[in-house]
Amino acid sequence: MHFALTDDQRAIQDAARAFAEAELAPHSAHWDEEKIFPVETMKAAAEMGFCGIYAGEEHGGMALGRVEAAVIFEELARGDVATAAFISIHNMSTWMIDKFGSDDLRARYVPSLVAMERPSSSEAIGPQSCIASYCLTEPGSGSDAAAMRTTAVRDGDDWVLNGSKAFISGAGVSDVYVVMVRTGGDGAKGISAFVVDKGTPGLSFGANEKKMGWNAQPTAVVSFDDCRVPAANLLGVEGDGFRYAMAGLDGGRLNIAACSIGGARLALETAQDYVASRKQFGKPIGDFQNTQFKLADMATDLDAARLMVQRGAWAIDTGHPEKTKWCAMAKRLATDSCFQIADAALQLHGGYGYLKDYPLERILRDLRVHRILEGTNEIMRVITARELARG
Repeated sequence: MHFALTDDQRAIQDAARAFAEAELAPHSAHWDEEKIFPVETMKAAAEMGFCGIYAGEEHGGMALGRVEAAVIFEELARGDVATAAFISIHNMSTWMIDKFGSDDLRARYVPSLVAMERPSSSEAIGPQSCIASYCLTEPGSGSDAAAMRTTAVRDGDDWVLNGSKAFISGAGVSDVYVVMVRTGGDGAKGISAFVVDKGTPGLSFGANEKKMGWNAQPTAVVSFDDCRVPAANLLGVEGDGFRYAMAGLDGGRLNIAACSIGGARLALETAQDYVASRKQFGKPIGDFQNTQFKLADMATDLDAARLMVQRGAWAIDTGHPEKTKWCAMAKRLATDSCFQIADAALQLHGGYGYLKDYPLERILRDLRVHRILEGTNEIMRVITARELARG
């Protein structure tokens, strides 16, 4: 078993770190305060290859593994958690089309999604940017995704979609929506997936949600009212949509875990700098054993989370039979531990940590939702227990 990154992986890590330090970190507080969705910055990330990390090379992707993806998302999140998390969602949507779409669907969408921009000659509906959102959760079916009620009914050469999706990152701004809907009977086997363009008649969006964190990306309801989608936009095979969604979520959970690690790493580094300079009772508070023990625990938990994420990433890359369990375990541990690390870092700052002059309160707010999305951490326990029972 190898714990060190290869030379190529270190080069990728260095590139992601340099991009995050130059293009994300200086603007993170401003984007959060003003609720700015940094589309142009994400396009710059696409130029680095970070918007098609594990899409195939045939249509411009980097064809990297999930280990490399975890490395990239940790570095990007150290610059800005909310933006890195959205780039993760975009990558998951792009991968689903590239992995399960027909040759035509892949050729139409993947090159533009990898570049986050459509060619000027494109006749596709909507603007020339090309940002993707993932639409699974519904107002009445959160953790029980297989109970979804949004439907698609075949009508000639089209499918007609009706229903709504909730808590969709990028809703109203994204140009492409990968949508899971019910085309058959009850349960997971009645679900199919479609690719829907912004601007399609019958597709609409709710108001941007007012959130605790992730202010640098919009979140809203996506609604379908007799929304007519070409049959050619069916992703893969009818009835396999839930399987595609779950396959995407294995990697998506690791990406969100890696984003938690990046945010927590910044929190720990910020705390280390602060306790070295802040004096109380005549000496730096970093000299007190209580502070040293706290930092030691934070660093240990951060490393444990990273190692679990890397094992999950390796399991996906190698097709290991326990990949779903290990991804669920990694997501649960990393997102819980990293939120606690950020909270401990804020506590070490005392009252200053509660102020927006320091990044701690923003990191804490942004990391909190990671314990909910891509499957709540309670559902991660359900998945882990189920896989354990299977033996």
